[in-house]
Amino acid sequence: MPKRVIILGSTGSIGRSALEVAAAISDEVRVVGLAAGRAWRKLAEQATRWRVEAVALADDACGGQLRRACPPGTRVFTGAEGLVELVKTCEADFVLAAIVGAAGLPATLAAVERGLDVGLANKESLVVAGSILMPLAQQRGVSVLPVDSEHSAIFQALQGGRREDVRCIYLTASGGPFRTWPRKRIEQATVEEALRHPTWSMGPKITIDSATMMNKALEVIEARHLFGVDIDRIKVLIHPESIVHSMVEFCDGSTIAQLGTPDMRTPIQYALTYPRRLPGLAQPLSWDSRCSLNFEPPDFERFPALRLGYEAARRGGTCGAVLSAANEAAVARFRAGEIPFGRVVELVEQALNRHQYIARPTLQELLAADAWARQEAGECIRV
Repeated sequence: MPKRVIILGSTGSIGRSALEVAAAISDEVRVVGLAAGRAWRKLAEQATRWRVEAVALADDACGGQLRRACPPGTRVFTGAEGLVELVKTCEADFVLAAIVGAAGLPATLAAVERGLDVGLANKESLVVAGSILMPLAQQRGVSVLPVDSEHSAIFQALQGGRREDVRCIYLTASGGPFRTWPRKRIEQATVEEALRHPTWSMGPKITIDSATMMNKALEVIEARHLFGVDIDRIKVLIHPESIVHSMVEFCDGSTIAQLGTPDMRTPIQYALTYPRRLPGLAQPLSWDSRCSLNFEPPDFERFPALRLGYEAARRGGTCGAVLSAANEAAVARFRAGEIPFGRVVELVEQALNRHQYIARPTLQELLAADAWARQEAGECIRV
């Protein structure tokens, strides 16, 4: 029987790629549920194309339009709770969590609580609540499979050895569009410049996170929760070609890396079909022509977001929630033209420094820290 899949964030970059993969391996995967934030027209088109059982839209205001546009018989859920209801009631085996930001956390937790395996493209779920999500997954016997290219690469490399034999994990980073820019020029970068990623095609929020290197800061925290490795054994390497997606070094000196073209359809498919590998959509690497792979250490002075990521990972508690939420708010303000690029990470650091730290927070306390950080970032802008 095909694996029944719900895609949370189906109208975004990851969601659309996942549907391409599902179409290519239709004998293996059947899409039964779809969810989006505000793009109700696109969601209705997808519901018609895939004949899904149910859809969910986070934006309550557009629920009426979505209901009228969906095929007869399609169940429609709306509002913040709608995504959770979709996961709770739709007959499924697997949930691909690809909603950007902390908005995807409640539905991801609902999937784990229900005992559904999860493909995690929403790094914020782990950054905000990894201390809750991963123990719950273990308790429910749920597999949390990484979809981020870097964490998928680490997951694949770890198949070559035991977790206790890991000496170091290397998260690779392209360096983004400002890899060679001086700090003063970076601070004055425009939205258009920040969105010109040199190797990856992604959504606008994660593309800007790549430009600040906040995406790598979040990925450090994500790796800490996913793989249970001490933070001092998680390193970042700049790799402009984006061919080596990440590496694992073992205690005997062996390093195992996963290489491939920069195409998100590869890690998406691996999560959907794990532990099997099927022919994929991505163009394979060509080793017939001369090529070179370059690596360099990151510059923590020009990209201070990395330092914040490591600090938040070491402290744990509410730091991840504040880091993620303040960054979301600051990136939105930057995209709206309200602050310069250089202020994005500054606002995040201010929120981290001012927040009321809780070492062992409950889910309610994490969500409260998230809400506080968003408000704090806005207030810091007005000062």
